[in-house]
This record gives sequence, C-alpha cells and structure tokens, in this order.
Amino acid sequence: MQATILIASPQMQDPVFEKTVVLVWHFDEDGAIGVVVNRGLDHQLSQVLELDDNIDVPDYEESQIAWGGPVESASGTVITSGSVTDEEGWSLPSGINITRSQDALVRLLAERAPLILCLGYAGWGPGQLDKEIELGGWLWTDCNASLLFRIPVDERYESALATLGLSAHAFWMPTISD
Repeated sequence: MQATILIASPQMQDPVFEKTVVLVWHFDEDGAIGVVVNRGLDHQLSQVLELDDNIDVPDYEESQIAWGGPVESASGTVITSGSVTDEEGWSLPSGINITRSQDALVRLLAERAPLILCLGYAGWGPGQLDKEIELGGWLWTDCNASLLFRIPVDERYESALATLGLSAHAFWMPTISD
C-alpha cells in the first residue's frame, strides 16, 4: 500500500482510534506510520513550538494543531501543501508533503503555506496494520489534499467515508474473528 488515508471502520471499538482519519505515508513489511488528522487540539502554535527568541513566527491563524496519535506525543509532524525538500521530508500524491523538521516548519509558516501540525503519531509493527485491515478495523482511500486542507476537522471522518460512497450511519461491516 502506498501513502493513503485510513478511515476507522464505524464498528471500530478501540477508543484511541474510534472515528479517526489517519494519513499514512509509510507502509511496508516493517510496519506503518501515520498521523491522525481529524482530532483537533485547542493549542496555539506559540504554546507548542520551542523557538529561539530571534525567530519571528507570524500570527498564523490558519494553522491547525491536531492530536496525531499516541506515540511520542511531544514530537511534531507537519502536513502541508507547501514545498518540502527530500532532505526535509516526504512528498506524497495529491500535493501533500510531510516533514518533521522544525526549520521547515518555521519556513512554511513564514511562507504562509497551509499546514497541519500533528502532535504525536500512530505506528504499527510488522503485519499489525494488515491484520487490523483484514479484521475490518480500517477502510482506506486515496490521499486527498482537499480532505485535509478544505474540510473542517470535525467533518473529516464523514467526508472521508463519503469518498467511498459510505456514511457512518448507513454502514455495517461484520468483524472477522480469528
């Protein structure tokens, strides 16, 4: 699977990932990594960034800060439609770029690039995500910049399901047991 949007199945009972939308940018035999993009946090950039006093970050009302997942909640991952070099991060389909570089974040802020700062991330060990998909815990759809940058945070779950022609209220999928 290439970079994708994971959508928690409406039947998912895990309270950590229930009704989440996860941008996954790495998925291979060694595991998977991504960030939750539909759980906003009530933080301001100035509260979460540790910048030198001589670095001026403009008031950036457009920025979003999200709970990215349960792993390393003090670390940040930036999702942007702004430019990111190969040394700074990863370029995904649909004009989505990922970086974990604070220097890139400061540059993107100065450029007023659309971005989401995710605190923490979601990670799966070898075969773990494959098994969760097989058991009906996750659905997936293509990467979609519009979903991330044009849809309000609290509407992303239903919007992601809608890309598959589904609705959480009109969807039932049996869970496969071992």
